[in-house]
Parts: sequence; structure tokens; C-alpha cells
Amino acid sequence: MKKLRFLLSLTNNDNDYQIEQAKSAEEACQRLGIDLNILYADNDSIAQSQQLLNVIQSRSEPHPDAILLEPVGGPALPQVARAAAGAGIGWVLLNRDVEYIAELRKGFKVPIFAVTSDHEEIGRIQGRQMAALLPNDGSVLYIEGPSDSSAAKQRTAGMYETKPAGIKVKIMRANWTEASAYKAVSSWLRLSTSHQTPIDCIMAQDDSMALGAKKAFQELPNGASRDRWLNIPYTGCDGMPNTGQAWVRSGRLSATIVVPANAGHAIEMALQAINNGVLPPERTMTVPISYPALNSLGAKQAEKARILSV
Repeated sequence: MKKLRFLLSLTNNDNDYQIEQAKSAEEACQRLGIDLNILYADNDSIAQSQQLLNVIQSRSEPHPDAILLEPVGGPALPQVARAAAGAGIGWVLLNRDVEYIAELRKGFKVPIFAVTSDHEEIGRIQGRQMAALLPNDGSVLYIEGPSDSSAAKQRTAGMYETKPAGIKVKIMRANWTEASAYKAVSSWLRLSTSHQTPIDCIMAQDDSMALGAKKAFQELPNGASRDRWLNIPYTGCDGMPNTGQAWVRSGRLSATIVVPANAGHAIEMALQAINNGVLPPERTMTVPISYPALNSLGAKQAEKARILSV
């Protein structure tokens, strides 16, 4: 039997979730006997498109049997998807829900489907975490992903569904990395108005962005203002075992949201589809959970507030 070849295209190689996606895919392919090649787009949608077109249009290298893609930009490369399907290559979209998947499934026989996190539910959990951390209302500095990311938009929409009405939200954007959040917060701190803004919690749509924000506050001059910034809750999202969850246990973050890496599961689904000729569902969603659980998060924050007030 022919040994299958899969290609995984990820947004970057310095985000903890993307690193976990690569690990998940490598473990699945090793277990299932599939050759895997991983490409990283360095957060550049044009570069990602060109990388994939080079593979699809290559006449010197054999085509992969399927491409799994975590897209950089909002549109998720519809023309590249059509080119892949036209070349007989399966197309599996990760963490994005787009209309063109349904259209391509009607016109091509290769496996075409999406495996995505429930981004709106992630946002709803963040809104509930706000309620647990700020029972008496307050203000949150909310660090969102890039403006062209549908995942970022869906998380924000979900957050607004569940956040208490009395909690005010100031939105700042970064690019899913620690460095980008550090740069955004550092620039904001250089504005005189930033120090007059009452913020009671820093909440980011990604664990590494939460740490980047905290790093910017850690570089403030020693004093009461710096101490206050560093004693408010910092929360993130993705909750990988060795990063987000570990950072909560060590106290670097107050909370995260566990978003299971789904590349390995998508590879299993693609393999099954190729072997039995039956398409998976158009969309499969993973289930996020708060870490720690919401009831214990509120209790921990109340105890921290009690200690600080003594």
C-alpha cells in the first residue's frame, strides 16, 4: 500500500498553540505511518499562499495526499484551496469556519472539511472568567488577535455575550505572539492617558500575548503603580499543558482556557476519509474549558484579594 504524505501549514513557529499543533500532527503521523512535512508562514498570508502554491504546482516533487492548513488571514486562501482540490489534494482547514468549504465539497471528490475550536464559546468562557475575577465590576484591558482573524472576532463576540454589563472593556490588538503584545502594551504605556485609565484585569485571547503584556508592565519603574499593575489578574487562552496550564499553576497567569490542539485529530479524519472514501462532516468542533474551573477561579481571586488587603 502506498505510504501517504500530508503537508501541515501553520501560521508561525513561536506561538505555544502552533507548537502544540505541530507536535500533535507529528505524533499522529508517526503512529499512523504517514509522512509529514510542516511549513511555517511567519504570520504572512501572502507567504503562506505562495508556499502552498509552490507545492501544488510542483512538477518535480510528488503532491501530498492532503494539506492541513491553519490560515494566517481571514479569507483562508480560497483560491489555493480550489487549486489543491483541482490537483487531487485533500484540503483540511484548522480553526477556521468559511463558506467555501461547502462549495468545494460539491465540486471535488477529495476530502475537504474543517476541524475548528469553538471560538465563540472560548469568548463566552472569557466573559464568565471576567465575572469570577471582578465580582464587583471594573475594567478589563482585552488583548485581541489581529483584525483580519475571524477567530479573534468570534472570541470577542462571545466575550460580549457573557461579560457582566458593569465591566468595561478596552480592546487592544496584537498578533498572537508574546512579542507583539509586549510591543502593543509598551506603546500604550508611553501615552500619558494610559496611567489614568483604571484597569482591573488584563485578559488576552492567547497565553503568550498575556505574558507579553505582563512583561511590558514589569518594565515600569519600581513603585506603587508598577506593583498595582502586576497584582491584578492576567488571563490568557489556549491552555497548553507545558505553557498556559503551567503558567497558571506557577502564578504567572490567573487563568487560561484549554483549547485542545486539533491537528492530530484532523489527520486521523483525513486518513480515514482517504481509506474508506467517505467524507467527514463539513465541520467538527472541539470543546474548550476554563482552567481553573470557574467556581474555583472566583474563590482563588477572593482569597488573593483578602491577603492583599491585610
